[in-house]
Amino acid sequence: MSGDPTGIKIDFDPTIQRMKRVAVHGDTPFDVPFISEIAPNLWQGGCQDGLILPKFIKHLISLYPWEQYTVQHELSSALTVKMYDSLDQSFHLIEGIASWINQCRKDGPTLVHCQAGLNRSSLVAVYALMLEGRSAEKSIEIVRTKRSPACLCNKSFEEWLLSRRQLTLQTL
Repeated sequence: MSGDPTGIKIDFDPTIQRMKRVAVHGDTPFDVPFISEIAPNLWQGGCQDGLILPKFIKHLISLYPWEQYTVQHELSSALTVKMYDSLDQSFHLIEGIASWINQCRKDGPTLVHCQAGLNRSSLVAVYALMLEGRSAEKSIEIVRTKRSPACLCNKSFEEWLLSRRQLTLQTL
């Protein structure tokens, strides 16, 4: 708590508390909860410094290290990877992160977050779904339906996922 001796502790529920803005890519408006359940044990979302991580989350993957959840319980694992929501973001770590997410999901609820939960977290969440055998198109549809139609408004991320569909099917 800050230096206010009269302050009270207030908890917010990130599954209900919402964020509203317009995404840089395509001037896409969004209105989403901080976190959304995408698939069994797969949660995706955004972050705001100090927002309390729900106690049911066992694994935390942060793709946006500039703001962090306040964690008040013991996590089974935490991974932080610095990613940018840019058109020239490198994709060399995506398969490894997505594989890690799927391993974590076997143990319990796993949250992957970036700043708003639209592009970076969608990129790895979609790829995690693809590694389970879903098509790129179906995986993108799931994320957009469960999280927001604004997901993957960074078209370079969507194009990369669609270009991987054949490779993913060949490795299954």
